[in-house]
Amino acid sequence: MSSFDLAVIGAGPAGMMAAGRAGELGARVILLDKNERPGRKLLLTGNGRCNLTRAEFDPASLVEKFGKAGKFLFPAFNLFGPRQTMEFFERRGLKLKIEEGDKVFPQSDRASDVLEVLLQYLRQSQVEIRAGTEVIKIIAAGGRIEKIVTLSGEIGADNFLIATGGKSYPRTGSDGRGYRFLRELGHKITALRPGLVPIKIKDQWVHTLKGLSVEKVELEVRQNQKKFASASGDLMFAHFGLSGPVALDLSEKVSESLAHGETRITMDFAPTMTLPELDAKLLAVFAEAQNKMLKNGLDRLIPPRLALALLQLAGMDPDKRIAQVSKLERQKIAALLKGVEVSVSGLLGFDQAMITAGGVELKEIDPNTMKSKLVPNLFLAGEILNLQAPSGGYNLQLCWSSGYLAGNSIPKL
Repeated sequence: MSSFDLAVIGAGPAGMMAAGRAGELGARVILLDKNERPGRKLLLTGNGRCNLTRAEFDPASLVEKFGKAGKFLFPAFNLFGPRQTMEFFERRGLKLKIEEGDKVFPQSDRASDVLEVLLQYLRQSQVEIRAGTEVIKIIAAGGRIEKIVTLSGEIGADNFLIATGGKSYPRTGSDGRGYRFLRELGHKITALRPGLVPIKIKDQWVHTLKGLSVEKVELEVRQNQKKFASASGDLMFAHFGLSGPVALDLSEKVSESLAHGETRITMDFAPTMTLPELDAKLLAVFAEAQNKMLKNGLDRLIPPRLALALLQLAGMDPDKRIAQVSKLERQKIAALLKGVEVSVSGLLGFDQAMITAGGVELKEIDPNTMKSKLVPNLFLAGEILNLQAPSGGYNLQLCWSSGYLAGNSIPKL
């Protein structure tokens, strides 16, 4: 049976970073993954472009995005935050760019280039990679892990790290098996839910807009006619309802609201203007487009497909000439642009979720080392932790930071 200083289960972002860092510091490391190639899920991030972090360098600001549990991440972010992440990739030849909202992408817009840097890091750190190796059992005795059992044999190590991800996108190998291993080792796993997941809408007119994207929309979740939560960002319509960053970021709040009863969402397509300001804007737009049809006269404010859908929803003739639109009709259009309401039927499942909400109880992990407080030679990193944040690079930064901290802690034991 082979023996290593560290055996890492899961070759996602956290696992690769942890293995590479431990190997860089001189540890004998083996990295196992059930897929035939490491980083399969990483290749899907950012629609294949990989929003690998964000140009937001204040740890307190980052921590805030993870909610009340975020303070757990202070040591990890202080050691290896966004600045260090960018330096890590740039130092290894990957050119980066910062886009709107401080999102950081490779200049090539290829997630595969991010993965190649990590694979190069693993090779330089002399990490032994065994892809296509499925772990089926973890053997512990006397409170410590002794070995892991795979379909091809047993592997022993002084330390073990579980970075198997959550349950989101199970087709990439994230089937939740890591949670079972951890339960068997005595760890508590909180309730698991799809996180950053699209929202299903009952209203059929929304479904007809599938594929349409609208920038800078504000969504407000309403429960019993009261505001429950809100967020702003880009929206995408789908055959089932709503997707895009703003819908994904609100999905956790939608889930909470649904647990209490009927939930509705109000869409504001002009969030930077008040209703009177929008009406004045429409008046000015209409004055310049007197001979256009209504469905074509709103293109300075919203896409034509959306304009057509909203006009039909309002019971207005989309072919009506703008010169014939009354003040009351104009105000009705403004009101729809500021607050068209739809009814939520639910959320999509783990197969469409970007992350898993819930995970290993943080009080059972040392935030300074990512070491288990229950099993002295076990470390954890990445999505398997009970931590989640909005879209935009935060959750990948969690993987980089927690993985680096765990790998950095191994040789110091």
